[in-house]
Amino acid sequence: MITTVTLNVAIDKLYIVDEYKPYEVMRVQKCTYTPGGKGLNVTKVASLLQEEVTATGFVGGHAGEWILEALDKLGIKHQFVKGNNETRTCINIKELSTGRHTEFLEPGAPLTEEDEKVFLEVFERTIEKSKVVTISGSIPGGVSKDIYCKLVAICKKAGKKVLVDTSGELLTGVIEAKPTMIKPNIDELQAITKQDIHSIDDVIRVAKGLKDKGIEIVAVSLGKDGVLVLCEEGIYHGMPPSIEPINTVGCGDSMIAGFAVGLSREYSISDTIKMAVAVSAANALTNDTGYFKEEDYNELLNRVTINKL
Repeated sequence: MITTVTLNVAIDKLYIVDEYKPYEVMRVQKCTYTPGGKGLNVTKVASLLQEEVTATGFVGGHAGEWILEALDKLGIKHQFVKGNNETRTCINIKELSTGRHTEFLEPGAPLTEEDEKVFLEVFERTIEKSKVVTISGSIPGGVSKDIYCKLVAICKKAGKKVLVDTSGELLTGVIEAKPTMIKPNIDELQAITKQDIHSIDDVIRVAKGLKDKGIEIVAVSLGKDGVLVLCEEGIYHGMPPSIEPINTVGCGDSMIAGFAVGLSREYSISDTIKMAVAVSAANALTNDTGYFKEEDYNELLNRVTINKL
């Protein structure tokens, strides 16, 4: 079982337009609404992979109630703390003429010290039956800057594997807490280590420095080139087949879901990477974020290559 943490939940809206024209009135051809935030994308993909998942974090207002109802319809268990402020909305505009995406991400509604205290108590109970915990994305205002460090410490004390996917100061700070796994991309890796990266050898060198700090798995996302993984078993490069992506938003979250499911089922690291790469690529073949078609996933799974370096 997996517990996913999304402190900055959102309703994700996808607007499909012929052409994105700033400062003009545009007619939306199609609009879809999904429960979102990076952690809920992980939740949805792990659930589609037939893994039992419980989602936790903060929700608030009518938007928060809508998210809980949407998760109920998907058959996903949840243990959210309800705040007094409205859950945010994030907008992704897809331009059909170019295939480009423009995102507008609202900040999370501010929370209180009491909200955080209640959540930590709920979190400790929620992870009791889980093997793996994922912590994803940004945090709303009012929450302690070291909240992820607190969550990692609770997980480690309870003997749970914990995967963290975030960026900036949150990622820099949580490294000291030594989560089981982190998944930076190359830009994030450069930012947190203050080192220039120009080649795969540079990626390996810099990622090894993080692994030496006590992080068991450092998975560096390489976009269309897959993922480079440094772990106890060695260094691996997981490479997807060439595809024509429809929507790359949520591919990183899908990859985290694949890693979480593989670790929960105690797959070999090679099979875990293969699942993570395949489901990330499958997500790119749909308009929906945090979703994939089973037939796409199965076809891609057979074509992912894993090389031990």
